[in-house]
Amino acid sequence: MPNQLNQAAVQFQRRRMTFSALSLLGLMSTPSWAQRYPVTSEQKATAERVAQNGVPVSELAANAPDSYTVKAGDTLWGISGLYLSKPWRWPELWGMNRQDVSNPHLIYPGQTLYLIRQGGLARLSLRSNNNSSDGGEIPTVKVVPRTRTEALSANALPTLRIQLIEPFLAEPVVVDERTLLEAPHIVAGQDDRVLISRGDRAYARGEANTPLVIGPGLPRDFRVFRSAKPIKNPNNGEILGYEAQYLGRARLERSESTQDAPEASPPLRPFPDSRVSDQGYPTEAPKPAPGEVVPATIDIVSIKEEIRAGDRLLPEPPRQLVNYVPRAPEMPITGGRIASVYGSAVANAAQNQVVAINLGKRDGIEAGHVLAILTEGARMIDKTDDQRTRVKLPDERNGLLMVFRTFDRVSYALILEIKQTVRVGDRLIHPL
Repeated sequence: MPNQLNQAAVQFQRRRMTFSALSLLGLMSTPSWAQRYPVTSEQKATAERVAQNGVPVSELAANAPDSYTVKAGDTLWGISGLYLSKPWRWPELWGMNRQDVSNPHLIYPGQTLYLIRQGGLARLSLRSNNNSSDGGEIPTVKVVPRTRTEALSANALPTLRIQLIEPFLAEPVVVDERTLLEAPHIVAGQDDRVLISRGDRAYARGEANTPLVIGPGLPRDFRVFRSAKPIKNPNNGEILGYEAQYLGRARLERSESTQDAPEASPPLRPFPDSRVSDQGYPTEAPKPAPGEVVPATIDIVSIKEEIRAGDRLLPEPPRQLVNYVPRAPEMPITGGRIASVYGSAVANAAQNQVVAINLGKRDGIEAGHVLAILTEGARMIDKTDDQRTRVKLPDERNGLLMVFRTFDRVSYALILEIKQTVRVGDRLIHPL
């Protein structure tokens, strides 16, 4: 009997903690995990409206379940798609259970969501409509056992699987051609190594007017890039920017400098000179000019691909915690197209791949915007027509993508769902 009471008390304590964390009054302080994903005033207003009115039953997904128990690995995007025909309308899903969930990012595995239909409207709740113990009122157990507490914030559901885009948050960089050409470059590896790997030391130089030095307010951490690939606008062929190939990270350990050369120094290796012996070594050591340049010293701290002389360095940007909340853009979308597939020479992309699109900050695109993908209809000859008329089949909606990183004229997006392969040049429109 004592063991049963202990178990009941532990279960009660865990359930009480869950509802406390979800309470609208905020009896417990909001976990730091949730603070990284703030709820915007617009999303809150939408949720409040839906909390009062509910969602029309006609806008539910075709096979929306009467109840669903949240599992580890679920995402808000996935649950929204389970209940709503348009998953990006997640604030309405939140509004459907607004009384129970004060922050939509604080939904946990093990909780059961109940779909309640009344008067042509639907809402979600953490409590069912009946008085059974499954989802009903929590029974009171008057015991004083030892209790076990668990931190729930780390287990809250993410909006989507962040691991799909995390490698791309720092890797792709879009720059103009001049920026990359003027960036510091690697001169050589230690011990004449042609390929430089993680843990190796290398040497780098800045431009003539901007040497690579350590100083207050100057960067010491850099990302290493190789030749940039132009990203062209499929609409007119205009170059929107250059996508630099990410190779790894480096840390500046010693500044670039200039020092006077000694009067003479023995050569370390053969070099072209008219005064050489039969063995190929110079018979007289040359006198180097004063003011020799001593490259900066860098250590390679991580790599994606092996690094070599000529690769460029760009400062490591500060890590940003962005609110990746899928939502429809507030403005109409015109001229949107997929410009390229990241990290691949092919023109086709599959689900969960990253693509570059020809819309950026100047077009009002933000991280979290969801766009619909249209596959262009084929052009063909109507063989059933004696005139052999050329026709173009209608464009068909193929799936959805979500923008997660924006530049001025280009953005990167994750393909969330598609019916068939996505191709460079496919149109992008408002999801509606």
